[in-house]
Amino acid sequence: MDQNFHHISILPEACLDALRISPDGIYVDATMGGAGHALRIAERLTGGRLICIDRDDEAIRNARDRLAPVWERVTVVKSDFRQLDRVLAGQALAGADGILFDLGVSSPQLDHAGRGFSYMQDAPLDMRMDRQQALTAAEVVNTWSRESLRRILFEYGEERYAPLIAAAIERERAKQPIETTAALAGVIRDAMPAKALREKQHPAKRSFQAIRIAVNDELSALREAMDKAIDALNPGGRLAVITFHSLEDRIVKAAFRQAAEGCTCPKDFPVCVCGRKPKVRLPGRKPILPTAQEIAANPRARSAKLRVCERL
Repeated sequence: MDQNFHHISILPEACLDALRISPDGIYVDATMGGAGHALRIAERLTGGRLICIDRDDEAIRNARDRLAPVWERVTVVKSDFRQLDRVLAGQALAGADGILFDLGVSSPQLDHAGRGFSYMQDAPLDMRMDRQQALTAAEVVNTWSRESLRRILFEYGEERYAPLIAAAIERERAKQPIETTAALAGVIRDAMPAKALREKQHPAKRSFQAIRIAVNDELSALREAMDKAIDALNPGGRLAVITFHSLEDRIVKAAFRQAAEGCTCPKDFPVCVCGRKPKVRLPGRKPILPTAQEIAANPRARSAKLRVCERL
């Protein structure tokens, strides 16, 4: 195992409680990452099976060592979680009794400077979760139009200074390509007004998030995956999703709410004509949050939210 591949699972006990693991059940960890959640799930299985999905080759290489004690109960598949239905079909499985999504960038990806995810370490601009895909952060930063950059910074990063930052990137790349995380962070910092630089968080945090989301097409993938995951659940099966920012949380919340709705006909219709029936129930309307103790032990848990739905 790569000794640098270390990851602290977020909300581990809450996830296990939410999934209500049955020893003989079929479960899916759709975002295996460091395999911390996967190990805990598989430890509770006897005759059951866990399907682990990830598109990061480094995560897949390290999974065999991390999951060695439970390997006979685990199948690891390299895929995008938006292909969840195909992964299950490929394993001759009609459905699952529980599915987990942990949408955070894993600690190894952030901590490994060469992956280019972090504004705290200098590295080539990369940010690909699947390093075999063509699109990189460097291509986004250096070739996308100023308007496209402004849009993703505003929509994906919720960055109020998006116009200033996009213009600064355009000016800088006209002189020379922006090729490293440090160079990009510097351009972002220099573009922002002084009052923004006095904020607690790093000035490049929101922009890096936005570019990472664009590189990996994360939000489109999530919308597609939520529908497929709900449809893949066996009756009584549960879907648990950990989000880390408001964009993800809104998508998950909306998908759950829509799946929990029945008839959507206007109230003054005498009979239902839409034919919609609820697919899931929501065990709780509010998300599950990390405790103060977990946040103290793992600051990356601070923004985590866990939402759960159960298939009818």
